[in-house]
Amino acid sequence: MATCPPYPTRAHRHTHWWQRTWVRYGALITLLALSGLVILALVREQTGTQGFLVGLGLAVLPVPLLITAFRWLDRVDPGPWRNLLFCFAWGACAAALIAIVANSFATRWIATATADPASADTLGATVIAPVVEESAKAAAVLLVFLFRRRDFTGIVDGVVVAGVTATGFAFTENILYLGTAFGTDQLTGDSGIASVTAATFFVRVVMSPFAHPLFTVLTGIGFGVAALSTGRHHLRRALLPLAGLLLAMGMHALWNGSAAFGEYGFFAVYAAFMVPSFGLLTWLVIWTRQRELGTVRAELPAYVVAGWLTPAEPYALGSMRARRIARQYARRHAGKEGARAVARYEACATSVAFLRQRGRRGRAGADFAVRERALLDALWHLRDLARPALDHAARATAPPPPVPQPVPPWAYPYGGTHGAYGLRTAPTPYAPQAPYAPHALYGPLGPQAPHNPYAPPHTPYAPPYTPYAPPGPHRP
Repeated sequence: MATCPPYPTRAHRHTHWWQRTWVRYGALITLLALSGLVILALVREQTGTQGFLVGLGLAVLPVPLLITAFRWLDRVDPGPWRNLLFCFAWGACAAALIAIVANSFATRWIATATADPASADTLGATVIAPVVEESAKAAAVLLVFLFRRRDFTGIVDGVVVAGVTATGFAFTENILYLGTAFGTDQLTGDSGIASVTAATFFVRVVMSPFAHPLFTVLTGIGFGVAALSTGRHHLRRALLPLAGLLLAMGMHALWNGSAAFGEYGFFAVYAAFMVPSFGLLTWLVIWTRQRELGTVRAELPAYVVAGWLTPAEPYALGSMRARRIARQYARRHAGKEGARAVARYEACATSVAFLRQRGRRGRAGADFAVRERALLDALWHLRDLARPALDHAARATAPPPPVPQPVPPWAYPYGGTHGAYGLRTAPTPYAPQAPYAPHALYGPLGPQAPHNPYAPPHTPYAPPYTPYAPPGPHRP
């Protein structure tokens, strides 16, 4: 018997060869590979082989720390690794090549037009370089925003994409600066702490490894806020990324021009501006991540009512500590495969929560139901490995129940067990509750007990439709 499809399908259309996925991927990989070869040749030409190797060895040191930091920020709903690899490669190859070529051309043109090489270098560092470099790095954020829209859903995604792109750019730039400094030391015979290489390493790698990521993160925040805007605010979605880019250029110009503020201008700008900005942006990203966890706890109870999740899972999935305990428990009892299944379950459940939130705000797209069903099916297939681990994590992280306080005899002068003048015991104001009682957590309308540690901050959103019921013995 023929049945209608659950959602409308489009008629098959013939696609041209340049519209195929493998053609686009191949063109992108070829572009990045050619950019990498050209930038490698340019840097090696300016630093020499020995300087290039020294610069490469020193410049790679902060890269793992920065990548780890950005992945830590993205733990709630981690994006795919292919996006991060593209961003790092774009920053290290394409953006660096654009910056070197454009900066050199602009500086030479200004020096020729003004006949003042010193002023041309200053103008190139404070005006030309910020505009060119931030625009080249912002191109990667724009490409991910346009072509990987499902993976770009908020501020944290913008920060991670922009930060990884800037990390790749800073990596190539540090190779150039450190290699050039090493060549200078070879000519002057300096070595040790007094060398130019040591000073460059201290300023660029020790003191300010976050400088380029900090600039470009402002652009990423602009794209992230635009991703949160609804489709009706077209002007705001266009202006917010531009505003973030202009702020990134301004901060970059201030950083490059700090040397013109006197002998201690660099340290003054670093202490008075860069460090507070870094702390403020770090707080903003961590606060945003906590809001994402709150979204998980608020949106998932609707799927508890529908039977897809157990009552303890919204609480466990809304806590980074509980998630970590669940993965550790699965690793101990089911090995690496169990830990990977729990991690996959956590990622799918988080994606369901964010998708549901975007659906309520009208930003989910026409394929909302198809994507939701695919994520719920993935949760259902992983439930046997993931649910025991999450149940254990909920028990381990649940707050202790309130301890009843003894009531003095004078509080009940006419009650008790021994009359008005004997030793009296007051009635227990409430019965002690077990630290974990999944059967009493959620009813059909939300949390039932006021002391429930797993209760969301408000009654779960009532969906305008009936969520898919999970498979059961009476359903196919």
